[in-house]
Order: sequence, then structure tokens, then C-alpha cells
Amino acid sequence: MDQLIGLVEDDPNIRDIVEAYLKKEGYEVEAVDTAEKAWEIFEQEAPDLWVLDIMLPGMDGYEFCKRVRQTSEVPIIIISAKDDEVDKILGLELGGDDYLTKPFSPRELVARVKRHLKRWQVMQPEQDTDTIQAGDLQLSESERRAYFQGAEVDVTTKEFELLKILASQENRAFSREELLVRVWGDDYFGSDRAVDDLVKRIRKKMKELPIETVWGHGYRLRGPSS
Repeated sequence: MDQLIGLVEDDPNIRDIVEAYLKKEGYEVEAVDTAEKAWEIFEQEAPDLWVLDIMLPGMDGYEFCKRVRQTSEVPIIIISAKDDEVDKILGLELGGDDYLTKPFSPRELVARVKRHLKRWQVMQPEQDTDTIQAGDLQLSESERRAYFQGAEVDVTTKEFELLKILASQENRAFSREELLVRVWGDDYFGSDRAVDDLVKRIRKKMKELPIETVWGHGYRLRGPSS
């Protein structure tokens, strides 16, 4: 899956240019003009990196950065017209990983995005690839077994695959179309109602599993940060 970049910039010209350059490099981009909208994205999709302007209407970039750092160490690149040393220090002290002063080269920003994403991936702890743990749900890939609240639950192959996708990225909202392709394959020509039916069966087997419906979009597995 492509890496997701959160872009927070209230200047539409800068936002459009940066978004275009990032997409050209193959990144998915969620571009918004306020920190309040960015916070909604953070809670739903958890981008892999943020490009964050400081001077924003409403909540400013400093406050947004501070909020993100309460629960996440995801890379944050600050872009700002403020070039005073005190502003740079404040941005870095509040959790920014990099500080780029406007005007800047979009290519330089892309280079910094690549560098920070690479460093972030290296820093991630090595995970047990066989076991996926998400709250009270535990999945064993080698045995193809599912456990909920300590008890084994009989699941079908497709139920297991759907659970694995949702549990691997808690709080991320997956569209029905994406789930359909990843569970049934891209050569499946049936209705995306098949996803709804699969979720319904899982909910019946695991009544307290927090699979949430994202209306008009799809589903997510609620994690501790939401």
C-alpha cells in the first residue's frame, strides 16, 4: 500500500504544488487547510508523515504538533514563513523533526520526506510477523487461528483475511472497494455488499469486537487512540 502523507497548508497555491509533487513520487496525500481538519484525519487514517504549516487559522501548527506528539512519534516536517531561530527551536522542541522555511523548493521537501520516512521505517521495532494483536483480538497467521478475549473463534478464510487487514492498521478507515480487492482479489466482479455480509458474520461471532462502520466509505477497527 502507498504511504500516506498528511499535508496541512492554508495557502492553496503552496498546497496544490506540494500535493502535486508528492503524488508524482507515488505518495497518497490528504491535503487540508486547517489543523482541525488534519486532526480528524489523524484520528481516522494515521498518515505516515505530516507536512505542517505553522501559521494556520484556528488551531496553529504548534498546537497540532503538540497534540500529535501525545500519542504518536510519526515524522513531522514543519514548513513556515517564520525564519527566526526562536520559531525553529520552538517547532523542533514541540516535536517537529524538520523545519523548512518558505519559500522552499518542492523537490527539496520531497527529498526530506523520503529521508524521514526511510528513517522512521528503520526505527520501527521488529514485529512478530506470525502474530497480530489488536486489543482483545489475536490472530496467528501460521495456524490461521483467531482468538478473541482469550477464546478461540472459528472463522472462515475470508473472515480471517478481513480481520488481519483491519487489525494490522487499527483506526484506519478502509473503503469497501479496497477490502473487496484485498480479500476477494482484483478479478472479483461481485458487489461490495459481500464486504458488508462478511463484517456482519464477524460481528455475530465477536459481538464486542469494535469494528466500526464509516458511513459512505467502509470499516475500521477502533483502537486505543480513538
